[in-house]
Amino acid sequence: MQTHQEVSSGAVAHAMELEQLRSHIRRLITLEEDEQPVVSCYAHHAAGRDGSLLFERRLDAIHKVLGRQELDHFDEAYRRIQGYLATEVRTTTRGVAVFARAGARPFFLGLQFQVPLPDRLSVNSTPDIYHLVELKDTYHRYVVVISTEESARILEVNLGAMTREVWAKRPELRERVGMDWTHEHYQTHRRNRKEAFYNEKIEIIEKLMSAGGHTHLILAGSPSMTARLRASLPSHLQAKVVDVVPATSSTRVVDVVESTLSSFIEREQRESRDAVAELASAVRRGALAAAGTAATYESLRRGQGDLLVMAREFEPGPAWTCGHCGWAKVMPARRDHCPECHSRDLQPANMKELIVKLAERQSLEVELVQHSDVLMGLGGVGCLLRWEMTVDLGGS
Repeated sequence: MQTHQEVSSGAVAHAMELEQLRSHIRRLITLEEDEQPVVSCYAHHAAGRDGSLLFERRLDAIHKVLGRQELDHFDEAYRRIQGYLATEVRTTTRGVAVFARAGARPFFLGLQFQVPLPDRLSVNSTPDIYHLVELKDTYHRYVVVISTEESARILEVNLGAMTREVWAKRPELRERVGMDWTHEHYQTHRRNRKEAFYNEKIEIIEKLMSAGGHTHLILAGSPSMTARLRASLPSHLQAKVVDVVPATSSTRVVDVVESTLSSFIEREQRESRDAVAELASAVRRGALAAAGTAATYESLRRGQGDLLVMAREFEPGPAWTCGHCGWAKVMPARRDHCPECHSRDLQPANMKELIVKLAERQSLEVELVQHSDVLMGLGGVGCLLRWEMTVDLGGS
């Protein structure tokens, strides 16, 4: 009998775990700024797709706005990104994120995922991390238990890919009937072995979910086996079951993961809508909440945030930020000086990135919500707070 074993195929070995992604995000948001900009590149990788043609229009636009010295360093960084995309992307990869900076303080980081990412190319003083946060929020991690009459397989899924597999396989006992066991002895032993098998499986699930801090469990397999397993789970594990999907002993693990992924994403979207409802309720009651771009940014800047809720469609427009004190505001044109510290070090900024980076710096939970009229009515972004704001910044 095989039990409590972990197996690593090439795909499993290469799959990125949630904690690794969190570590990469922390590294990116703490990267010290330099005179030379960072090139952030996200790409959807697919067989037969010509990556060299992905960003032709963006390259033309970027070349028109960069100065001569900036342009030389941009081209150097982008050539390194092109080389990475051309030679270092694995066949199992579906999404790539690459960050590069040339000059006196060069920087390079290439990340690969088994779920797609959008095609994006940008140049800023700091890396653009929104799409990494979006990936983390959409997929993060859960546990899948595949139960059939022949075996049990327990999988940990991180960021849309299996990262760990633990299984307990049942031994075949039938050949012993009629030999050294009576039929009655066999049936008794079979019941005892089945009970021990379920207990062992639940023990493994318990340990895996507790060690990883998992909050979602999906059961897969034959209806009779999944029903019995679900009924056998202790109440605290039953509360974490988010779906049950059909599978047979011949179903490939990769297909099981793919089928559970859509269920997990739907559950995540439901939880995001719940967060919107909680935010809207708090705003209506005048409770601990901020809504709109200015109020949300300021609450995060002051360290008051508890949960950031942002519409995926949220695009606040051009913004400017003070490099001295961190003040920022959405406005079409640059001011002469910062209204708070009077510094003239005002730089163009992406307000969406500024908000997300503040949340990540403070290790806040981030809920990214798709197609929410309620949230868009609140300005597209909001934040539940830990304590009350003292200044009314409105919803602009």
